[in-house]
Amino acid sequence: MFSPRGPGPRELAVQALSSVERGYDLLAPKFDHTPFRTPGPVLDAVASALARTGPFETGLDLCCGTGAGVGVLARVCRRSVTGVDFSAGMLAVARERTRPAGVPVAWVRADARALPFASAFDLVVSFGAFGHFLPRERPGLFAQVRSVLRPGGRFAFPVVAPPRPGSPAYWGLLGFDTVMRVRNALWRPPFVMYYRTFRFGDVRRELLRAGFGVELYALPEFGRRGDGSPRVRLVVARRPD
Repeated sequence: MFSPRGPGPRELAVQALSSVERGYDLLAPKFDHTPFRTPGPVLDAVASALARTGPFETGLDLCCGTGAGVGVLARVCRRSVTGVDFSAGMLAVARERTRPAGVPVAWVRADARALPFASAFDLVVSFGAFGHFLPRERPGLFAQVRSVLRPGGRFAFPVVAPPRPGSPAYWGLLGFDTVMRVRNALWRPPFVMYYRTFRFGDVRRELLRAGFGVELYALPEFGRRGDGSPRVRLVVARRPD
């Protein structure tokens, strides 16, 4: 799962027993060599889908980490791009490694649950961050995203179809979430990272309640499952004009 340049077992153990913020500060220098970084094909597919609905002027990468989503925004936004994250370590790596040509980039340290922006963006994206928010936090998170979008702005993120019950991937995710729940019951501070709490039906309802219109786009690069449903979708939530 990890390249030779990724973190070792001892480093992962220290990170797992830290808070989310401290854990990512520690992981930041080697994060891009872990399976937690959003794969390049997903980033490329999202950029292609957004290019068909854009162009956009200004973009925000929510929970930007080391800046993978900023590279996507730089391909579809014409004026400026901003990355926001609450880990100073991740932002430091992003500043050093992510320098897309053609568009200015700003990096802001802030909590996604209290964004320090007015209605400033035409597009907000997020990749792989929602497992760090408990279900009860999502309505507030979506309200924050809506507040930083201009009228007509879009909030986009990819969603992978859940693994079928009984499959190796299903048991793997179930096992991971179970370990995290036991860890958080026994150790403080908590480290919130759950893969099975971001259920599409619940998320769609919460986006609608937050005042978004919701559209779905299949990402054809990843094909379809046996029942004909897409393996990966792009969710595009639009703030009304």
